[in-house]
Amino acid sequence: MNDAQLTIFTPTYNRGYIIKNCYESLCQQTNKDFYWLIVDDGSTDNTEELVESWKRENKLNITYIKQENSGKHVAHNTGVLNCKTDVFVCVDSDDYLTEDAVSVIYNQWEKINSNHSLAGMIALKGYANGKPTGTRMPAGINQCKMFDLYQKYGFKGDAIIILRTEVLRKNLFPVFDGEKFVTEAVVYDKIDQEYEVLLVDRLLYICDYLEDGYSRNILKVHRASPKGYMFFLSERINYAKSLTDRYKAISYFLAGRWRVKHKQPIEYLDYKILYLLAIPKAIIIFIKPIIKNLLIKFGVFK
Repeated sequence: MNDAQLTIFTPTYNRGYIIKNCYESLCQQTNKDFYWLIVDDGSTDNTEELVESWKRENKLNITYIKQENSGKHVAHNTGVLNCKTDVFVCVDSDDYLTEDAVSVIYNQWEKINSNHSLAGMIALKGYANGKPTGTRMPAGINQCKMFDLYQKYGFKGDAIIILRTEVLRKNLFPVFDGEKFVTEAVVYDKIDQEYEVLLVDRLLYICDYLEDGYSRNILKVHRASPKGYMFFLSERINYAKSLTDRYKAISYFLAGRWRVKHKQPIEYLDYKILYLLAIPKAIIIFIKPIIKNLLIKFGVFK
């Protein structure tokens, strides 16, 4: 790779109180050959003033774009379309990178440059204590599809995904009127249809789950953006490679409809018998988190 062929993209919305951690981690990188592209999704706090002060410090090459509040997925599209480098990675404003993250990305990218079947790489996210959010990468597997990493090889936890910008430009997030959230899996599932990713068993990304973050409020987020959520679940049905996978995808589709109280008619009825057969499994999927939350409420689980 040539120097500065990496863009670190940060979408942000009213995170002026914590985005400094991300900034400081980027200043501490052992390799500073990257651009920091910040897309502000209509913040009303001091985010813009903070970024302007960092630009004056001139420690990093920073581009700042402010847009009308539209949701993280729209900010991501804005970032991809304004990216001027070959490699793109998203680092949320409440998270940060390990000091060697950029160096590791550059070192591993040499394997990707010569392999056009790879869209990029996937590495570990973890906590400040150095522990991954889930498992390590599967032993003996160098590359695979992102879906297979979780479903076939049993990987658990969150991961940082570094991708070719050209691949992302061909796979932008869909946008639904009046909705401000579409899960990242919509893009990754689409990329999976053509590419695999390199597996890197290194912790590069440190995260925390804030009370106002998407992860802590996912049911509320899905109910506020039902069209985007149901689009994701319906695409999983379309991408299913086997009858078993399609049955499972339909089960999650039905449970998802009930969970977000989606009342629009089901448009995807190419597999009517499977929809009927999937109802019992969908009921289990639907009630499982309800029971878990009740057990947590009464102190049985933490």
